[in-house]
Amino acid sequence: MVRVVVASDKFKGSLTSAEVAAAVGAGVRRVHPDADVVAVPVADGGDGTLTAAVAAGYTHVPTVASGPTGEPVRSGYARLGDTAVVELADVSGLVRLPGSTPAPLTATSYGTGELIAAALDAGCTRIILGIGGSASTDGGRGLIDALEGRRLEGVQVVVACDVDNPLTGPRGAAAVYGPQKGADPRQVAQLDAALTEWADAVARATGRDLRDAPGAGAAGGVGFAALALLGAELRPGIDLVLDLVRFREQLAGADLVITGEGALDEQTLYGKAVAGVAAAAQPATVPVVAVCGVNRLEPHQLQVIGVAAAYALTDLEPDVRRCIADPHPLLERLGERIAVDHLTMARTEKGIA
Repeated sequence: MVRVVVASDKFKGSLTSAEVAAAVGAGVRRVHPDADVVAVPVADGGDGTLTAAVAAGYTHVPTVASGPTGEPVRSGYARLGDTAVVELADVSGLVRLPGSTPAPLTATSYGTGELIAAALDAGCTRIILGIGGSASTDGGRGLIDALEGRRLEGVQVVVACDVDNPLTGPRGAAAVYGPQKGADPRQVAQLDAALTEWADAVARATGRDLRDAPGAGAAGGVGFAALALLGAELRPGIDLVLDLVRFREQLAGADLVITGEGALDEQTLYGKAVAGVAAAAQPATVPVVAVCGVNRLEPHQLQVIGVAAAYALTDLEPDVRRCIADPHPLLERLGERIAVDHLTMARTEKGIA
């Protein structure tokens, strides 16, 4: 029996990680009905992190918290033992903006702090915080306000962070990410001034100035608040999630890893899910291929990050809108192609007819 591990990120706006795995797995089994296909949903610390944790055996704890503009939203955290996983995107993210209307000056991270507080109240002593997809540029002040002055002595906070931007200045949270959240040039200047004032206040209170620390500008400055006031450790998002879902344990006996995300492009090469999965699989010498909606990388670029081949929906259907609207049958066909291209030899080596 051949063993295939499907460890894909979501196809944003189209499929969840679990749906990608189901479709690809169905295609593989059409060619090799006895294949052992194991789904390991992954994420890079942004939206999908909570789902990946639950798929790995964590329990979802429903919690109502404040959305980015203050309205209550049904969110929650995932728990296993004394560890809680909090996904900022699910409560304070762009996807939670009412009517998808940007609120660059007023959006807050307060709800994320409420989820952390709920986990602490429940007895959790380790907080894993994924901070991608933030709607706010509040420097994490909302998050800190929601914690109401709690001291986190004896609590470990680990933050999934994939950027090295400082809090303020031309590479800071407002200048680089503010426009993505709807801020015009005047508002960017306002936000940067507010972040500077906040950093000054924190430096006076703590005796440390961490505004220029790599990652301080992540998630509108939540990275800064986590570093300066929660004593957090920042780790690359995909590495943190792969540990969370025990990905490396799933590689035992595997003949192939299929990873993926919506688009393979230049960003993929720098810490996104596909590159992270390939790097983690390399020590186990398990070959890795990728599925995606569209592939903008050349074969040599894929090989550099350890991906043997990429299979895109647009290889089968050039119309991107159709790929987004009805991806399941296309992914199943890609699963068949992958099975033919990469598993026949594995079966032969194992003596499987």
